[in-house]
This record gives sequence, C-alpha cells and structure tokens, in this order.
Amino acid sequence: MTTQLPAALLHELLDEAAVHWPDRPAVTCDDRTITYLELAGASRRVAYWLAELGLGRGHRLLVSAKASTTVPVLVYAASRLGVAFSLLHEQVQGEQLEHVLNDSEPMLIVSDSPPNRATAGQRGVRAEDLATVTAHAFDTEGKDGPLPTAPLSVDPVCLIYTSGTTSLPKAVVSTHQQMLFAVRAIQHVLGYRPDDVVYTPLPLSFDYGLYQLFLGACGGAHVWLGRPAEVGPPLLTNLLRSHATVLPAVPAVADTLGRLLRRAGDRKLSLRMLTNTGAAMPQETLAVLRSNIPGLDVHLMFGLTECKRATIMPANGDLARPGSSGLALPGTEVFVVDADGGRLPAGEVGEIVVRGPNVMSGYWRHSELNAQRYPKAEGLFPELRTGDFGRLDEEGYLYVEGRRDDVYKQNGFRVSVIEVEAAARRLPAVGSAAVLAPNGSAPARLFVTVTDELSAPDVLQAMRQVIEEYKIPGTCHVLPELPLTGNGKTDRKALAALANEVDHVRG
Repeated sequence: MTTQLPAALLHELLDEAAVHWPDRPAVTCDDRTITYLELAGASRRVAYWLAELGLGRGHRLLVSAKASTTVPVLVYAASRLGVAFSLLHEQVQGEQLEHVLNDSEPMLIVSDSPPNRATAGQRGVRAEDLATVTAHAFDTEGKDGPLPTAPLSVDPVCLIYTSGTTSLPKAVVSTHQQMLFAVRAIQHVLGYRPDDVVYTPLPLSFDYGLYQLFLGACGGAHVWLGRPAEVGPPLLTNLLRSHATVLPAVPAVADTLGRLLRRAGDRKLSLRMLTNTGAAMPQETLAVLRSNIPGLDVHLMFGLTECKRATIMPANGDLARPGSSGLALPGTEVFVVDADGGRLPAGEVGEIVVRGPNVMSGYWRHSELNAQRYPKAEGLFPELRTGDFGRLDEEGYLYVEGRRDDVYKQNGFRVSVIEVEAAARRLPAVGSAAVLAPNGSAPARLFVTVTDELSAPDVLQAMRQVIEEYKIPGTCHVLPELPLTGNGKTDRKALAALANEVDHVRG
C-alpha cells in the first residue's frame, strides 16, 4: 500500500484540498465562486500557459491587480513552475512600481492596470492583462500537460514587499517549506473547518490576507475576498451576505464592525472567531464585539512578514491576560534579549527574537539588512531580531511594548506608544488614537478622533485620569479620521507629514 506524503510544496496544499473537498467552495470574489477542484484545474492550465511564455524555476512573477478569483490561480500556478510570485497592492504604482520592477527583475507582470503594464513595458518587462489570464484559467478546454522540473521545498516561492518608515519597499523571501510550516502551525491553533466561511477584507499583498488562502486550503474552508481594509458600512452587509464564520481583522476593521453593530440593532452574524495581528487591538473594541456577537472567540496574535506569525493567544486568553499576544507558535521559540544579545529573564523588557522554521529566508538582495535582522543561526534555524520590544511572563506569554522607535524617553521616563494610545482610547469621547514618538526636535504627539465637541486641550486634560501625567504627550491634534494604509493600519507617514504641515504653518 502506498502512503501519501503530506504536501511539501505550496500548490500541493491545494491539490490535497481538491482531493478531500473537490466540490467545496474555495474562493469567492465579486459574485464568482470556484471550488477547490476548479481552482486546482485552473492553476494547472495557467501554469502550462506561463511555461509556454518561458517562465520556469528561478524566475519571478509580479501580480498587480485587484482581488479576484484569478489571483489565487496565479499564486498556485507560479508554485507549480518553481516561479517566485509577488502580489503588489493595487496602490503600488509610479516610482514604487519602478523600484519593484528594478529590484525583482521579473520575467512577467500580470496587471489589470494599463498604466502599470505600460510602466513595465518601458523597462523591457513583458506585461499581460489579468483578463488574458482569466480566459486561460477558466477555459476548461484549454491546454494542460506536463510541466518543467518541479521545484524543491527549499526553493523560494514568494516575495512579499514590505515598507519601512522611510525606505523604499524591500522583499521578504519565503520558501515552500517555510510557508507550509507556518500555515500548519497556525492552523493547529486556529482550526479552520470545512464549514467555515472566512471573510477577509485584507489585501492579498498583505501576508495576513494572503495566508487566508492557504489556511482555507489546509482546513477546507471557503475564503471570501472582500475589499482591502474595508472599514465602511459594506463590511456588515458582506459579513451577513457571506454568512461569514471567521473574520481576520486589523483594529480599524474591528472598530468599524463594533460601531456598525451598535447602530444595526438585532442583525445576527454567524461569526464564531475573530483574529487580529498587525497592531494592538483595543480591549474596548473587543468588549463591544463580544457583547454584540454571543459566543465569539477572539485570538490575538503577534507577527511580522519575516516570520509570518510569532505568537497566538489561546481563544479569549486576552480576558485573563490583557495586553498579551499569546504563546509562541507551536514548534518555534520566542524570547527577548538585551542590547548585547543576551537572553533576559521573565518580566524584563528587551528586543523580541523569533527562532524556528517559520523564520523566512531573509530580504531579497539586502545583505546588510540580513546581517542586522538575522545575526546568527543556532542549530538549524536562524534567529530573527524583530525590532519590536516586549517581555515574557513566567508562563511564556508575550507582551509587546512596541517598535524600537515606539519606545521613547519623556521627562526622563520610558514611555510606550502602545500604552499611551490605549489610554487615550479609554476616554469615552475618543474613537481612535495614534501617537508619534519624538523625532529630533519634534516632541511626542497625540492624534485622536472624537465623538463629540471635545477639543485638543480637553483631551489632554482628560488623559490625566487614565495615565500618569509624565507620559501624556505635550501636543494633541483632533482629526475627522486617522489616515490608514492600504492594509488598514494607521498611516504614520501621513501623520508625520500632517504634523510637519502644522509646524510649517505655525512657523
């Protein structure tokens, strides 16, 4: 009897799902739904077409397009050929797109944007319309056949471009085995099921959104692709329409859902689980969601593209350990170190380090940065210096304090951006809050949205009731809304630009 080996390549995860749940819906987007069997077949046809264009092992494929059922097809097709794919946010264009094209040197870009295809063509990169790929994908009479040599599990399969605070985007390289380990470890804790509908308003260019496809395949769940960082009234409508049971959210999405539910009255959602990563989730937001969605399980998580996921809180563990991001991913290790790299005991704050098979291969063509973030390898797995600071308790639960630049000195005392933001959100009239740490001669600044006529001085005065006075920023700005990135996180670059404009006017 032949024993079927578990998937070792990313597309084999899809092929397993096509065997176990052939008729289960795999992906829905814009009123089009495809099953796992249809997705697998479409990815084979597109892989054959890509091979005819000359793509093969070691090449790169860029995809610059809005979410659709065709984008997952391209992801799995690239995997079959040993081609490393990179999904770009639909807002990446102009100078940023030129940088990615120059940096990744792709063999092909697939885009639904004529200007982006023109930009690629000007640089000698072949460009194809997404509609052309769709035609090949869903033509069941289309060509299919043997493909070139299959990739190895240690080959790169994905480049995810991430932005720093000041630099141009850089790509994190992931292999098949790294991505599959992360998917299985996360699935071990979260447990997506064949009867789940995962509604994701996160862009597929964001690893948190992308991995919903793979977690869905791992558990046989139906992944419903919404619009990137959906923070308006359609969020509630689409959750009801899709009968969603799982919502991967960032704080802006969760906060929007809470506000919509307060106004919506008795609108029964099917949600059984909400997850969060990318930024700290306000406890006040979770309290609203739990009161409006009986039986909702919440999993708070901490991660970054370079290791996908570092910690996951057991269901509703935040109630017993407020502020914690949970335990290390199964099969991995999380610890904190001092400035010299020495491990710190429980309770002491230091830089968070992740070690295990979830740590990705490093940055594409950034040897100096790799030396900083991956300073040493211990045994088989490298250590990733995350650049985030935090502490572990005696039982190994992680408490994140913020990025290196988010922990600063004020009046001689150590202050955390996360702590100040959380305090501001505890004020009844404050809807959302963000803090910019001091930069050069600029002091710490607080930005808030409010639900009544509260002025900036009123906010600073009220802050004295929720946090020590020496931690309160000297400056506050009341905004109609906080600017968000395409991933739904607070756009700190935009806040910094706004602060500079205010200084310029005052000057």
